[in-house]
Amino acid sequence: MKLALISDIHGNLEALVSVLSHIEEQKADKIHCLGDVIGYGSDPVSCLELVAKNCDIKLLGNHEHAAMGIDDTSDYNPAAQKSTEWTKHQLSDREKSMLAEFEMSRVLDNTLLVHASPCDPEQWPYILTPEAALDAFVELKQTICFFGHSHVPQIYCERDEDLPRMQVGHDFAPDPENRYLVNVGSVGQPRDNDPRACYVTFDTEEFEIFFHRVDYDIETAQDKMAQANLPQMLIARLSLGR
Repeated sequence: MKLALISDIHGNLEALVSVLSHIEEQKADKIHCLGDVIGYGSDPVSCLELVAKNCDIKLLGNHEHAAMGIDDTSDYNPAAQKSTEWTKHQLSDREKSMLAEFEMSRVLDNTLLVHASPCDPEQWPYILTPEAALDAFVELKQTICFFGHSHVPQIYCERDEDLPRMQVGHDFAPDPENRYLVNVGSVGQPRDNDPRACYVTFDTEEFEIFFHRVDYDIETAQDKMAQANLPQMLIARLSLGR
């Protein structure tokens, strides 16, 4: 079976539509979303509707928690706070009921899907260093964990008596004798200096993982954010990929 794994769409409808079209070309059997469908971008409702329609598994991210009023946003930067408040006002009871159906995590065979980390998932820790990956491996019971949250496609491989090996996201065939943390990157707001949308496919039969980059209409996404009076920093970073 070929699984498509998407994350961190962040209300970017143009990026999501392009990624879904690319996934169709890849002939993926199922699509799973690892959270943060909303926040930052100008189309939270449309993105939620597309994810609900196309994704088999839908996970909660910190931006869903914030929009539902579950998490405090006092530690968010000013741009994130402003976009979160704007997003909250776009969501009706219908969309909030959709979010209530999202899960915190899901186990598929020997694979874990989570938004941030196997370690304290509801605290939304970032895995950006081998040290943070080591903490995650301590909690991980499965062979592979797919996650998002940092918007940076990365691979961590567990090593005995040493820190995990960290690599930039790239196509590879996991060694069944090792364990891996795989960040699938961001559909709607990449932060690895590549503005193209990013997602992953996982061929469970061939046991291969592929990273995909997809061009989309960034200018239209930026124009719509500007019309919604969303923070300029969030608009500018789409074309920079950071």
